[in-house]
This record gives sequence, structure tokens and C-alpha cells, in this order.
Amino acid sequence: MLYRCSSPNKYKRLDAKLERKMVEAKKGFSGYHKFKSINSIIMKFPQLRDSLKNIRAVFEQYDEDSNGTIDQEELKKCLQKLQLHLTEEEVEDLFHSCDIDGHEGIQFNEFIVLLCLIYLLKGPSSNTTSRLGSPRLEATFDTVIEVFLFLDKNGNGKLNKNDMVKALNDASPREKSPSHITRTRFEEMDWDRNGQVSFREFLFAFIKWVGIDTDEEMPLTEG
Repeated sequence: MLYRCSSPNKYKRLDAKLERKMVEAKKGFSGYHKFKSINSIIMKFPQLRDSLKNIRAVFEQYDEDSNGTIDQEELKKCLQKLQLHLTEEEVEDLFHSCDIDGHEGIQFNEFIVLLCLIYLLKGPSSNTTSRLGSPRLEATFDTVIEVFLFLDKNGNGKLNKNDMVKALNDASPREKSPSHITRTRFEEMDWDRNGQVSFREFLFAFIKWVGIDTDEEMPLTEG
């Protein structure tokens, strides 16, 4: 299944904010790289999957009618409880940009993306209170952000196909990934086929690769 955004131009404002945050993050990580290859990222998949699955308890707590989705009012209550102070405009932008199937409800995988976007947008906490109230979850989101930064070879806050080709082939210089594998992985991220992938688009694909709905991740470098 490839994810689609019903109106790719509608949320340019949000994606532009995320892009700026990623450029800032890239500068902040200058000289430090947790990941050396795509293989070192894949090794983290089981740990990432376990941590992301733990978010389900939060999701179910705020899915008050137990219909498998969180509507906009339920989301507002959730954000208030987590003490995440966002404007009405920000909440609306995040809700609709993460509700990718347009069903007016945030499903579990969309909820993970939404929390990670909030984590990035809120920036470093100005006090001792963590941004999401869960140091483990924040560490997980930091890792996901670092994966994006590893793939963003140009440091411009978005991914292109050349970034993906270089990342996958750096894993095994002598055994380059088949072009159709690289193309498939990139197309899973590039919803609007504009040749560039925002952090928001990347998140949906990455969560699928990690395999939160199963106990197995999707292979990135094999057919």
C-alpha cells in the first residue's frame, strides 16, 4: 500500500516549517553521525518498533469511542493532557495533514506521525519538563529524526532520489541495490511524485518499513 495525500499543496505551510526545523537539526548534528550506513539503521528497527508500539496505550486512552480513530476533539483533549500547547491553526494543520485517508479520524500509524511532528516542531524544551513526558519516546523520535538526517545528504530538509540511491548503495558499495528497489522505496515516500520527500512523507513510509503493525520489518535493500 502506498500512502497518498489528497491535497499535496494544501499543507505546504506545515511542510515548510518542518523543512526549516530539519535544516536547523542538520546543523545541530554537524560533525556527529549516529548512523554510518543503511544497515546500521536496519539494526535499530526491532528497538524502534517496540518503542513505537508502546504509543498504542496512549492512542487507545484518547480514542474515547473505541472506533480505532481519534477525531479532532479527541486530539485536542489528548494534546491538552500531554501539555502540548498548540494553536488552533497548528492543531488543524497537523490533524488534516496526518489524516491521509481523509476519513476525519487519526488512525494509530497517523497518530505516531503526528506526535513525532509535534516533537520536532516544539523544539528543545525550555525547562526540565520533557516535550512529550516520555524520555524513551523522545529518544525514539530523536533516532527517527537522525535517520532522516542521514538520508538527507544535501542538508536541505527534504529527500530526493539521489539521496536514497546514495544511502542504499553506501551500505554495500560492491553490491549496489537494484535500481527498481531504490525506485520502489523512494516512490513509497514521494506521494505527489514531485521528486522530493518531506519529513512528513518520510515518516509514514518509515513506520511501515519498521513494521509497527507486524513483528517483521520490511527489507530496504532486498527484493
